[in-house]
Amino acid sequence: MDRVIVVGGGLAGVRAVEALRSKGYEGALTLVSAERERPYDRPPLSKAVLAGDSDDTTVDADWDALRCDLLLGERATALRPADPGRGGVLATTAGDLPFDGLVIATGATPVTLPGEGRQHVLRTIGDSRGLRSRLAEGARIVIVGAGWIGAEVATTAAKKGCRVTVVEAADTPLANAIGPEIGALTVPWYAEAGVELRTGVKVAAVEPDGLALAGGGRIEADEVVVGVGVRPEVSWLDGSGLLVERGVVTDGSFRVYQGEEEPGALRPDIVAVGDCAAWWSERYGRRLLVEHWDTALNAPDVAAAALLGEEARYDAAPYFWSEQFGRMVQYAGSHAASERLVHRGDPAGRKWAAVWLTGDRLDAILTVDRPRDLVQARRVIAAGTPVDPEAIADPDVPVRQAVRG
Repeated sequence: MDRVIVVGGGLAGVRAVEALRSKGYEGALTLVSAERERPYDRPPLSKAVLAGDSDDTTVDADWDALRCDLLLGERATALRPADPGRGGVLATTAGDLPFDGLVIATGATPVTLPGEGRQHVLRTIGDSRGLRSRLAEGARIVIVGAGWIGAEVATTAAKKGCRVTVVEAADTPLANAIGPEIGALTVPWYAEAGVELRTGVKVAAVEPDGLALAGGGRIEADEVVVGVGVRPEVSWLDGSGLLVERGVVTDGSFRVYQGEEEPGALRPDIVAVGDCAAWWSERYGRRLLVEHWDTALNAPDVAAAALLGEEARYDAAPYFWSEQFGRMVQYAGSHAASERLVHRGDPAGRKWAAVWLTGDRLDAILTVDRPRDLVQARRVIAAGTPVDPEAIADPDVPVRQAVRG
């Protein structure tokens, strides 16, 4: 393998470049990124950058030492693979680029709403800087979506003295992410911060002076922020012959499938990783599409190994965090198929946790300002060690001591 291209300049793309070199790849290496900035970290965009505490989140990578050509401000437009194992051609706005190996790390694109009014999303550093300039004291800021991003933007806007309203189609915040029972426990946080939360409200369109609501009604706004999710950036792969279902479908090593349906031929020369990859998890027995920093940081090591012909599989439990309304909220695992939910501490207090169990197996945990619980629970989840359900419900018992002998 003499020519490898990494397409996508987010964290997953950078880590793929670093992993390839650390594993001994010595051939030509090119990173293609649609953004003009050097690759940067995205979590601070809704936190420190939006608040004005930071203006540069560039990833600390030594591009000279990595011997990687950067094609910034250039976009992948199509993929023409040769037979499996023989590379192909990546079509870009800078021209056609032949490759022997390809890493697809094009990330995701925010979902937007209908309407002619201006709507801010928060995906790039330009988005964050642009919104930051409009968070003036007294400004009417309406945020559509009470998910992780919506809550973080609301936190910052309220601190800046804006008049903030959050509109959510579901009956509670975070209903899709952590379920309505736990999501409902975050409702008081909004009032505590002086933020108006309106749940069960659907938006028909974004208009120049606010929102038009489904079924009638309006909400006036100076600025509208939309945080209703993202879609994998995979449209450029249309006609490539790769299997794409929401994200790029991969095995547990991030190798892609050639063919319109499974089981297709696995390609040893093309991998997909990060927000655009739908990878097979042996741990959960299903395909996961995880749009979080931790996966973008750690999964590229496995993808690079697979591209270089090594045996490696990725099967970590998902992890993410959010800083909102003065609280650190962390989640690890997956509760999609869990049998029951157990509270660990009083949710009316400042520090508490919730755990999801199946029998005596710890499937997932959510913590609010209990970082030690999170660290210990991640180890238990990773090991699959059984726990005592009564002990783990006691907030005075460390998670590691709730493990059964």
